[in-house]
Amino acid sequence: MSATDFTTTIKTDQSPKEAFDAVTNVRGWWSEEIEGNTAQLNDVFDYHYEDIHRCKIKLVEVIPNQKIVWLVEENYFKFTKDETEWTGTKPTFEITEKEGKTELQFTHFGLNPAYECFEICRDAWTNYIQNSLKKLITTGKGEPNATGKPQTENEKKLSEK
Repeated sequence: MSATDFTTTIKTDQSPKEAFDAVTNVRGWWSEEIEGNTAQLNDVFDYHYEDIHRCKIKLVEVIPNQKIVWLVEENYFKFTKDETEWTGTKPTFEITEKEGKTELQFTHFGLNPAYECFEICRDAWTNYIQNSLKKLITTGKGEPNATGKPQTENEKKLSEK
């Protein structure tokens, strides 16, 4: 991991399997507007949020209850000069047991401060991992976005444009 990649970590009392199952339920924590499968190696899914952000993601590594690596194959941002900024990056979920807790570390490899989207993406990932995914793991209900249902301040601002 590079110091320039975005990373955030959560800890829960739930099992690694419960954390893994929540991560693979992408509709339950990131977006209700996911098309495709999100759990098995080589699954491909499309994410979109209104006309603001779209991407095509492939699962390139899946180790049950331990690790999931996504590869962003295609990306479009309405709000950046380089609309493809995420293309080729690897959002990665690593799950470990530490001191009786389950730790989930999310690292978006390739998302770095040089990107125009960095602050917006950092804030969004922080919300979706620290808030929505953690709630899905601990309570069974996350807070995903959907058209007309922004979850972050930046999504609200971008939706109004």
